[in-house]
Amino acid sequence: MFDNLSERLGHTLKRLRGQGRLNENNIKEALREVRMALLEADVALPVVKEFIAAVQRQAVGQDVIKSLTPGQALIKVVHDELVRVMGEASVPLNLNVRPPAVILMAGLQGAGKTTTIGKLARRLREKDKKSVLVVSCDVYRPAAIEQLKVLASEVAVDFFASKREENPVDIAMAAIDHARRHYHDVVLVDSAGRLHIDEAMMTEIRRIHAAIEPAETLFVVDSMTGQDAAQTAKAFDEALPLTGIVLTKTDGDARGGAALSIRNITGKPIKFLGIGEKSDGLEVFHPDRVASRILGMGDILSLVEEAEDKIDRDKAAKLAKKIKKGKDFDLQDFLDQLQQMRGMGGVAGMLDKLPGNMNLPANARDQVDERQFARMEAMISSMTVQERRYPEIIKASRKRRIAAGSGTQVQDVNRMLKQFIQMKKMMKQLSKGGMGKMLRAFKGRMPV
Repeated sequence: MFDNLSERLGHTLKRLRGQGRLNENNIKEALREVRMALLEADVALPVVKEFIAAVQRQAVGQDVIKSLTPGQALIKVVHDELVRVMGEASVPLNLNVRPPAVILMAGLQGAGKTTTIGKLARRLREKDKKSVLVVSCDVYRPAAIEQLKVLASEVAVDFFASKREENPVDIAMAAIDHARRHYHDVVLVDSAGRLHIDEAMMTEIRRIHAAIEPAETLFVVDSMTGQDAAQTAKAFDEALPLTGIVLTKTDGDARGGAALSIRNITGKPIKFLGIGEKSDGLEVFHPDRVASRILGMGDILSLVEEAEDKIDRDKAAKLAKKIKKGKDFDLQDFLDQLQQMRGMGGVAGMLDKLPGNMNLPANARDQVDERQFARMEAMISSMTVQERRYPEIIKASRKRRIAAGSGTQVQDVNRMLKQFIQMKKMMKQLSKGGMGKMLRAFKGRMPV
């Protein structure tokens, strides 16, 4: 997300280096570029105009502190304005109500509403330790009820069964009554979507809302629709008292126009970002962290939180103890590291959160082929326990068998073993002198 905007802003702000004070002349061209970058990112025109005026007002006449270049000073102004436009701070779900807390999900068909319910249910169960019940009031879309039932099973939450011939309002009321009697903390209500906004759809969801009086009414919208997403959210908000927005498919959105437009146009906070199809692909929306990511300053806090959530601490502790004792890093350890890295969004996902990612070569991200990690996992999975423990025994005949078993070529196996040897050297460096020594040994480069 924001790849194109980040690249344009990065080039623009670099041009101000070497000047001692921000003035109308030296930021005029920069702001023109910022304006074009925002418009190309599909940010709504009124938002762009207000943004540029605010940045200009704050930037002109600012003395540059000794430790900052004009480019860095303008970055700070732009960063602060990005945060303001997107909402200052994250807004948590309001669950401090008499149980069960009801969350009504609204949105157009195809926005990812049902998938988002599965992700949110998992998050509430795992992170907030809530007992969750999900129910589908979508009696129109074929298999909508069954889809939610499958998702509920996958994320280990309770499902309230409903039928297509039932009334959506009656379904919602019955589910909440069931939740109350069975001591559920949260009920997630999936409403019917449509291909476009129509009066029948709005009337039905208004009736559901009036009947269940939800603590939260979240509008789920596809971020790839850009500023149209903000306009759709506004139309829903006029018909329904929304409390927040969930932006989905953000991993496929290189522009980011929806994130930068929606708060300004609707006045409603973005509460979550949906990423990918997996049930753990839901991030809390932090405006300050997203602004830092847009400007190539990284998002270390999110990276650390993700690591804490997704890294198997027992495995990490065992590996650290093993390395400390001088035992060899083997292919099973390598497989564990690959799987944990994929769990954190792969190399590309981690790069986006690292500071200075805008300074990477233009084709660096294109060279990251996430599929190669899946192939490497397949190759190691095709090995015997003995081969994983003692890689040195893997000679020509074993390589041919491993390649055949994993659907790869012998040269792929050779490449994977070479990468393993490089990782093994890195681990030895860690055991002898820590991260500094390791980085010097590899000149700061990742193994390729």
